[in-house]
Amino acid sequence: MLTSSTGKQSRPRRTGRPDGTGEISTFKGQERALRAGRIGTPGLLLSVLAASAPLMVVAGVMVTTYQVMGIVGQPLLFVILGVVMALFGVGYAEMSRHVHNAGAFYAYIARGLGGTAGAGASFVALAAYSALQFGIYGIFGFEMAGLLDKHLGFTVAWWVPALLGVAVIGVLGALKIDLNAKVLGVLLAAEVALIVVFDVAFATDPGPQGLSLHAFDPATLGGAGLGTALCFAVAAFVGFEQAPVYAEETSRPQTVVARVMFLAVGFVAVFFALSSWLIGVATGPGHVVDTAGKEGPNLIFALAGPRLGGTFTDVLHVFFVTGIFASMLSFHNVVARYAFAMGREGLLPAALGRTARSSGAPALGSLLQSVISLLVVGAFALTDRMPDGDPATPVLKLFTWGGNVGALGVIVLMATASVAVIAFFLRRGAGRAQAGRLLAAGLAALALLTVLVYAVKDFGVLVSAGQGSALGWVLPGVIGLAAVVGLGYGRVLRARRPEVHARIGLGNEAFQLEKAASVPPVPTLREES
Repeated sequence: MLTSSTGKQSRPRRTGRPDGTGEISTFKGQERALRAGRIGTPGLLLSVLAASAPLMVVAGVMVTTYQVMGIVGQPLLFVILGVVMALFGVGYAEMSRHVHNAGAFYAYIARGLGGTAGAGASFVALAAYSALQFGIYGIFGFEMAGLLDKHLGFTVAWWVPALLGVAVIGVLGALKIDLNAKVLGVLLAAEVALIVVFDVAFATDPGPQGLSLHAFDPATLGGAGLGTALCFAVAAFVGFEQAPVYAEETSRPQTVVARVMFLAVGFVAVFFALSSWLIGVATGPGHVVDTAGKEGPNLIFALAGPRLGGTFTDVLHVFFVTGIFASMLSFHNVVARYAFAMGREGLLPAALGRTARSSGAPALGSLLQSVISLLVVGAFALTDRMPDGDPATPVLKLFTWGGNVGALGVIVLMATASVAVIAFFLRRGAGRAQAGRLLAAGLAALALLTVLVYAVKDFGVLVSAGQGSALGWVLPGVIGLAAVVGLGYGRVLRARRPEVHARIGLGNEAFQLEKAASVPPVPTLREES
C-alpha cells in the first residue's frame, strides 16, 4: 500500500498531462482536463466527417453550385480544393504533434503569432462554428417539418422540430464523446451508403452523353461564378480541420489527429468529386445547369426516383434529415470544446473551463451553446411570417446566412493558422528541418487568402442579397466584429492581466504548471508491507 510519511493513505488521482495522455497525479482539479483516451482513430474520423453532412453537400451545395453559378467543372473544383486542403493539412497536422489543445485554431495561432492574435482567433472560431450550427438548425427544422407533413399528415412550423433538435443535441453534447461518436458513426454510415447506391445508379444509367469526362476539362471552370463557386465548395470541406479539437481526448494525439485529418481530406475530395461528376453524368454535362435550375434542391431525388424507385427516395429523404442532425451534433461538440478551452484559459468565465465529473465532457460549454441556439432559433421563429407572406423565408435565411458567415470565418482561421504554423517553427529554429511543410503552409495561405477575397467580394451573391443590399457587408462584418472584439480583449489582458494573456494557447499545460507552482510538494511516498 502507498502511504505518506505522516502515515495517511494517499490516493493518487488521474489528471490530464500536458500531452493529453493522462498521468497519475495528486493534483486536484481534474475537472479542468478533458477525459483522455475517450476516442480513437475511427471515432474521431466519424466525428469530423459527420460535420460535412455528405447528403446535405450533395443535395444542397453541389446542386446550388450548378444552379446558381453555372460551373459545369464542379468535380474538378473539388479536386483542386482537395489539393489546397492537403497543403494546409501538412503544416496543420505537424502543429498538432506539438500543441494538444481543445482550442485548436486559436491555440495554434496563439503559439505562432502571440496571445493577442490567439484571443482574436478564439472569438472568430466561436462565432464561425456557432453560425454554422445555427444555420443547420434552420434547415433541419424545415426538412423535418416537411417529412412530418408528407408521411404523417402532421403540419407543424419549422421552428418546432428545430427547437426540439436544440434540446436533444444539448443532452447528447453533455454525454461522453465516445457515445457521441457511435451516434455519428451510425448516421454517417447510412448517409454514405445511400450516396454510393445512387452514384452507382447514375453511373450504370447515365444521361444522353454517357460517362463523359467533360466536367474535368479545365475550360469548364471559366465564368463569372467561379469565385462564388470556390466559396461554396470550401464549405463542403469544413469539418476535417476540427480533428485537433479532440486531441486531449485521444489516446495518442501525436499520431491520431494527423492521420484523421489526411484521411478526412482525402475522403471528402474523392467522394465529393465523384458524386458531383455523376450528377452531371446522370443529366448529361450539357444539361446539368439547366436541370439544376429547374429542379433546385430536389435534383438528387428527381434523378434517383426513376432509377431506384419511390421507396428509395423516401428513405433518402429520411437519412438526409438524420445526416443534418449528425452535422448539428458534430458542430455542437466543437463549439462546446472551444468554449471550454476559452474558459480554462481565462478568455471566457472560468466556470466554462470545467468538465462534468461523470462524463468528462464540457457540460457547461454545451449548455451555453444550447441556450444561445435556443435564442437564435427563437428570434427567427418570431419572424415566421415575413412581409412577403412566405413562411419559409426565415428558415432559408437562417440557413443561408449562418452557413456562409460560418464558412467565411473558417476560411479566415485556416489562412491565419497557415501563417501561424510558419511563424511557430521559424521561432523554434526549425525552419530548415521543416522547410517542406512551411512551403506547403505558405502555398495554402496564398490559396486560402485568394478564396477569402472572392468570398468577401461576392458575399452578397452567396446570401442571395439584392443589388446594393447592406447584407453584403453586414453579415461578413460579424466575423470582422468578432476578430476586433477578440483582439481588443487580448490587448486588455496583456496590459492588465499579463498572467492570463501568457496562458492563451497553452491549455491544460498552463493549468498543470500553475498547479505545480501553487501546491506544496507532495510528501515522499514509501512502500510498507
